[in-house]
Amino acid sequence: MGSCPCFGLRSWKTRVKSGVKAHQDEQNKNRKSLDNNSNNNINNVSETSSGLGPEENLTESGSSYKPQIFTFRELATATKNFRDETFIGQGGFGIVYKGTIGKINQVVAVKRLDTTGVQGEKEFLVEVLMLSLLRHSNLVNMIGYCAEGDQRLLVYEYMALGSLESHLHDVSPDEEPLDWNTRMMIACGAAKGLNYLHHEAKPSVIYRDLKSSNILLDEGFHPKLSDFGLAKFGPTGEQSYVATRVMGTQGYCAPEYATSGKLTIRSDIYSFGVVLLELITGRRAYDDNSGPVKHLVEWARPMFRDKRSFPRLVDPRLKGNYPGSYLSNTIELAAMCLREEPHQRPSAGHIVEALEFLSSKQYTPKVSNTVNSAGMESVESPKETSVILPQESERERAVAEAKLWGETWRQRRQSEQSSPEGSK
Repeated sequence: MGSCPCFGLRSWKTRVKSGVKAHQDEQNKNRKSLDNNSNNNINNVSETSSGLGPEENLTESGSSYKPQIFTFRELATATKNFRDETFIGQGGFGIVYKGTIGKINQVVAVKRLDTTGVQGEKEFLVEVLMLSLLRHSNLVNMIGYCAEGDQRLLVYEYMALGSLESHLHDVSPDEEPLDWNTRMMIACGAAKGLNYLHHEAKPSVIYRDLKSSNILLDEGFHPKLSDFGLAKFGPTGEQSYVATRVMGTQGYCAPEYATSGKLTIRSDIYSFGVVLLELITGRRAYDDNSGPVKHLVEWARPMFRDKRSFPRLVDPRLKGNYPGSYLSNTIELAAMCLREEPHQRPSAGHIVEALEFLSSKQYTPKVSNTVNSAGMESVESPKETSVILPQESERERAVAEAKLWGETWRQRRQSEQSSPEGSK
């Protein structure tokens, strides 16, 4: 694709700077418009990313981050001219390389977008605008970008441990799998990032691409959400959803979104439920080699109805090293996220509360703990309460249950913190 003046470096500098500045100063609404070609391009992209124009969206947002602008030469030098030895991975929109930028003395990840299609341009613009506005400890930080000629590159902080997907599904037989405590910690961190997008960002953001390959891990397995090219600003006013073309990864899309294109924040909750189920089971969300039942949710859903089947859902590589007393709570949480009716799924805030409690229960294998033939520990917590999920319940009942469920975790956490015995 040849160089186009609308997407040249100067135009991109102007568009990104003006977009980020708009939300800081209401008077910017009256400033001189960009040239017609650039405006048409922004408007076309924003139609795919939200129901509002980018200026209106950015004006409603909070604090922003000013990304650095790099030349193509700088990024080529940083990645040793994009040699294979610097290759980290490949996503739907481009290849990611590891590099070191001398002028800031920082190891970075450089994503070079495939610009042979229109979607690459749209993803680039959306990601630059989104990550200029969104800053959270559980979101990957964008350092800067390059839009020189027909080159589109994004520069992120480097995540040393790669993706969650690689640690769950690409583990060799001689490698130790992720232990239960680490899995719960990752789930909790990812939920916090999602909660920020849904309830703390102004305006709210629908992630639309939550999956294990987009959860990156820093040292210590600290998780951060990445890849915001498909993200959309949430509905505003009296709108309850954003109508859009269905996009995403097979196995993660919420059923109502896949069939109608109606996107809500509860669509992200479904995707989170799939990721949580991946953490529990060690199985892929969709696997062509898994026999007649290729979808993880389809395989697991029948076992949600009977607690005696719960141990069958646990990753066999854990070899029984998980807290049986809290296993049911974790699986029921995943089941709640995966409900067919969107309004019956818990909010990201309730998910964070539950996972903070569950991740605080550090599992330590004990000699006295015996595992029965079904795989469940024989010693159950005396304080354990059952949360039996109704197969079909009305919306009001589901909402009330979700609220009570969150309050239950708070009460249990407070009572255990005040107890001299502490956690189990």
